[in-house]
Amino acid sequence: MLSTVENAQPPRTAAFFDLDKTVIAKSSTLTFGKSFYRGGLMNRRAVLRTAYSRFIFLIGRADHEQIERMREYLSDLCRGWNVEQVKEIVAETLHEIIDPLIYDEAASLIEQHHLAGRDVVIVSTSGAEVVEPIGELLGADRVVATRMVVADGRYTGEVEYYAYGPTKAEAIAELAESEGYDLPRCYAYSDSFTDLPMLEAVGHPHAVNPDRALRREAVARDWPVLAFSRPVRLKQRLPTLTVPPAPVLAAAAVGAAAATAGLVWYASRRRSQHATR
Repeated sequence: MLSTVENAQPPRTAAFFDLDKTVIAKSSTLTFGKSFYRGGLMNRRAVLRTAYSRFIFLIGRADHEQIERMREYLSDLCRGWNVEQVKEIVAETLHEIIDPLIYDEAASLIEQHHLAGRDVVIVSTSGAEVVEPIGELLGADRVVATRMVVADGRYTGEVEYYAYGPTKAEAIAELAESEGYDLPRCYAYSDSFTDLPMLEAVGHPHAVNPDRALRREAVARDWPVLAFSRPVRLKQRLPTLTVPPAPVLAAAAVGAAAATAGLVWYASRRRSQHATR
């Protein structure tokens, strides 16, 4: 008869990836500005403001007031947008926009974790309608993302579930309980100090292209710091993957322009607290 130890199954593990600037080179939400402009949802001024917001996001230099204004602006921007119209616009542009942005290093890491028997989970502040099809293209097993409120077929500008800061860590803990993940054996990757709770939730945290605050934290805690710099088209990097059919793409990015409502408010608050230590 086998002993209890011999019968025991090895603990399940997972690798949790933030999306923007960790797996892809830009903000998955803000990148759709031009597409919404061409579709008549945004005017030229809004496109320029969104482009500025994307620039501030990428260089990580926004102060608390700028971040708060950005959050409010993006939240207001999508209020009243027709969901079906957004679906149609994104269905036509999602693969064109996202395809060239995947970091080769991130794709390799995802492959390595799968080969090691770990699940791959994308955990992103961007809208589920953006993150889910990207996760499918990458072969992710699960996705945690922001969900927007819809009423009468239009966005209300409110957030039903906001995946940021501590809520990411809470979602990971819930997944660990439901899926049996052994968190001390799990991995996590992010570029932002806002994801400190997610990184702290696992035994193997990694900072990827980190902002200044996260870099300081990673150095202080002796966490690995990774530099991803080679965006590559998915068709070239993963030639065996097939593009989802139009109905799948049509479901993508319903909340794309609004998913960053409050994207870095938590990060700013934590940075302010960190600066006063």
